Amino acid sequence: MSRTLVILSLLCCNVFMHSLASSDGFLQCLSETMPSDLVYPQSSSGFMAVLQSSVQNPKFLTNTTVRPLCIVTASDVTHVQAAVRCGRRHGVRLRVRSGGHDYEGLSYRSVRPEVFAVLDLAGLRAVHVRRGESTAWVDAGATLGDVYYAIGTANPGFAFPGGACPTVGISGYLSGGGIGLMMRRYGIGADNVVDARIVNADGDVLDAAAMGADLFWAIRGGGGESFGVVVAWQLMLSMVPPTVTVVNMVKTVDEGAAGIVAKWETLILRPVLPDLTTRVVVQSGQAFFQTLFLGTCSRLVRTMSSYFPELGVTAADCNEMSWLRAMAFIALGDAGAPVEGILNRTNNLGTYVKNKSDYVRRAIGEAGWESIFRQWLSRSGAGLMILEPHGGVVGGVVPDGATPYPHRQGVLYNIQYVVFWWGEADGTAAAAATGWLDGFYGFMERFVSSNPREAFANYRDLDIGENVVGGDGVTTYESGRVWGEKYFMGNFRRLAAVKGKVDPGDYFRNEQSIPPLL
Repeated sequence: MSRTLVILSLLCCNVFMHSLASSDGFLQCLSETMPSDLVYPQSSSGFMAVLQSSVQNPKFLTNTTVRPLCIVTASDVTHVQAAVRCGRRHGVRLRVRSGGHDYEGLSYRSVRPEVFAVLDLAGLRAVHVRRGESTAWVDAGATLGDVYYAIGTANPGFAFPGGACPTVGISGYLSGGGIGLMMRRYGIGADNVVDARIVNADGDVLDAAAMGADLFWAIRGGGGESFGVVVAWQLMLSMVPPTVTVVNMVKTVDEGAAGIVAKWETLILRPVLPDLTTRVVVQSGQAFFQTLFLGTCSRLVRTMSSYFPELGVTAADCNEMSWLRAMAFIALGDAGAPVEGILNRTNNLGTYVKNKSDYVRRAIGEAGWESIFRQWLSRSGAGLMILEPHGGVVGGVVPDGATPYPHRQGVLYNIQYVVFWWGEADGTAAAAATGWLDGFYGFMERFVSSNPREAFANYRDLDIGENVVGGDGVTTYESGRVWGEKYFMGNFRRLAAVKGKVDPGDYFRNEQSIPPLL
């Protein structure tokens, strides 16, 4: 009986929302609850500038893109609360944007015609960190660059294990789990969240204690936008040595790149190497090996000589520096560049891009890599692969269910496939680029995980499935399973159950949001 009543109440709720949906009413509600200069309707002169301010892919900024009714540029948590309450009252859903790196642009556009608003959190970007303290509170609109700079300047000796791209928003990064160059020592980003504040579907602000263990678990890697609007995260910081070492090396196919990548695969699960992370970018006829070592050059050279002599690392290849400068070097490509460069939020709207992802649990081997180089990466217009090693803490210490990120024990590395093109969003160049990517992705099926073929939620890919909204106005669980079990594996059902408890009416929804399991 109670289940029936819940379903009936949802039906009534959704009928109410759709029948009374009012763009004018929503905008009027916003005008009554926050300063008018924070709201940019489509008709305003500043709308397009704000919309494209953090768009990272011009593919989703065309004349055919479904654009929001307005953009709310919140500068205070009360503005977030007001936007949620106005949206619920007038039937206008919110899409939440932090850094704008959503690979399918779902934080600021809709695939199908829909009345929605964008809640842009770029104005909420404070990082509260004090010298000697092992935690920091970070607003949801801060970028990884903001976080690294604040920690590295105010609290030297501490670090946060984030990713390599400084313009990525912290909230999107953590909401998908967050992999990076220090996860072998400290775990993924989401493993290092100790508290959070979220605005729920009722517009209330909840911390970890108030939201409960299930919701706190879900937002740390399970797609936070599905459950509410996270407005701040408390991060656990880790102590790092005063000197770390970065090494960049390139090996061509003629220099044995296939065999060297194959040897790299065999080292990932070695338990004695958590301080050493080497990621690999494979492109054209070469492999680029980028190493971050939490220690000095002399220690790194000895370690590499013992375990990975094929790479040929010498003292002349080392760049010794602080952790903050290392993160700037990795991001900017210049060891002498000012670290303030990681604070730059400028986006590049000249290059179109499409990404996909995989996980490898069994080494591909030298013959496999030779075929990848020969058959796919040598083609004109071919894209690239970024290989992020797991193992260490992320793979052998933290259980698969500790956070929603499930790609842990037995995973060698994650693959990100990237292809670029120029000119137009659609057309001959786009077809050639995406055709290569689809063909290569199909070829790689023999080498990667299966049942399910795992994918990374931070590298969102609508090719693997989209939600279907049922007749009751709520996303169906079965449609969500198609893509959800690839991102979250056995944790997907628990995520859907949490969604059913905290947002049964499915207010926080997009094409790949967690569906409510009722």
